[in-house]
Amino acid sequence: MFGFYTRALANYPIPTQAVTTGMLFGTGDLMAQFLIEHKAATATAPTSGSMVQSQWDMARTARMAIFGAGFAGPVLHHWYKFLDRTIRLSTPVRTLFGRVALDQIFFAPCFIASFFVGQGLLAGASRQTIQDRLKKGYPGALKGNYIVWPAVQCLNFWLVPLQHRLMVVNTFALGWNTYLSHVNQTSREAVKAQ
Repeated sequence: MFGFYTRALANYPIPTQAVTTGMLFGTGDLMAQFLIEHKAATATAPTSGSMVQSQWDMARTARMAIFGAGFAGPVLHHWYKFLDRTIRLSTPVRTLFGRVALDQIFFAPCFIASFFVGQGLLAGASRQTIQDRLKKGYPGALKGNYIVWPAVQCLNFWLVPLQHRLMVVNTFALGWNTYLSHVNQTSREAVKAQ
């Protein structure tokens, strides 16, 4: 399986990373809905037979997958290439910390804001609603980012070859995407309640 992925990555880097990122964003949303928010299928029994009714928000999962495939995968692909080509300091350790610092100080805040805006746009939310969701969800998501991602990125930039960095990030991001999906939903519900 890894050989297939490596060949696809070599021949079609952006589509491969877009598809895998989209799948993992969608999976993160499923985990948020079913493991954190405890949505479950509920059985109902109408007179004509048995029917299963689900609380799964398929549109929400689709929005996460579309954001992952259409935005996150391609943007992260180019971001990691940019960091690898551009940040080359006097020692490997300085290069590592320079890349992590740029990633966390510049890219992470912009990317997290793009996530909330993208989810709002895909849901057809108004500008005001998107701004309200950003106010509710962004600070906590950024704080969570700074707890998790600097250490992950240190290991990623130090140990992982460029072509596999997005897959490593996507693997760790499965939990992160679960968290982001939940924060987005929580901010969405908080804005609705106003």
